[in-house]
Amino acid sequence: MMRHVRQMDAMTFRDARLARRLEAAEAANAKGCTAWPPGSAVLEVAGGCAIFVGAGSPLSQAVGIGLNGPVSVADLDGLEAFYHCRGAPVSIDLCPLADPGLLPALGTRGYRPTEFSSVLAKRLAAAEIVLTPRVRRALAGERDLWSHTVGSGFFDQHELTGEEMDVGRAIFAMPGAMCWLAVAGTGEPAGGGALAVYDGLATLFADSTIPAFRRRGLHYEMIAARLNEAMARGCDLAAASTQPGSTSQRNYERLGFEVVYTKVTLTDAAANS
Repeated sequence: MMRHVRQMDAMTFRDARLARRLEAAEAANAKGCTAWPPGSAVLEVAGGCAIFVGAGSPLSQAVGIGLNGPVSVADLDGLEAFYHCRGAPVSIDLCPLADPGLLPALGTRGYRPTEFSSVLAKRLAAAEIVLTPRVRRALAGERDLWSHTVGSGFFDQHELTGEEMDVGRAIFAMPGAMCWLAVAGTGEPAGGGALAVYDGLATLFADSTIPAFRRRGLHYEMIAARLNEAMARGCDLAAASTQPGSTSQRNYERLGFEVVYTKVTLTDAAANS
């Protein structure tokens, strides 16, 4: 009987209602990134949103679309016009629980898969506080320090262009975002991450560790520090996205996260030509 209850609990945990909650938070994070820099834009479309923060920025993408019903031809036309008029390709972060007609519709328009990501979640009701001595909150005046630290890990290089620095700056400027730094034994910044809370859901994102400081448990502490904050704020659920099978995914799983679904990023012909 208990086994049956656990199976039913797992089934209801991975459903469309959960997906809508997670993707709504992801869309809110995306819109928050348009607070900076100038020229950023948002399009509300098909129950989600498309954001533009630069033609080459990895933050410029559509998220959360198709979870509240069918996506129309007019929706897709408007989405493409939004990006193409700004000189950018269309990039759609697609949830597998979205409108089942959306994937074939995108296929007929020449969209191709370019990336997969695992979406993980953890209930916080029984979670425990973990000590994180090497992690601290980034201060208000540390925008560029945090952006450079996270960018160095994300782009795997120390020297960053202005456009690469702008990715971190946009995240740091998000309304409600809390940014964190991990420090090495010398006090040198070694990694970073961010946290945002929406209706009791804590989203953990922008995780990055500088290559020279990997495999020292810093990422594990960064996850734990943000979970501690989430619990202090009364959250019932935490979520994050990682590359499938990555070290980041394993670190989240070590702290009790489970994969709830896998998303695919689709890009249009403008990105593939």
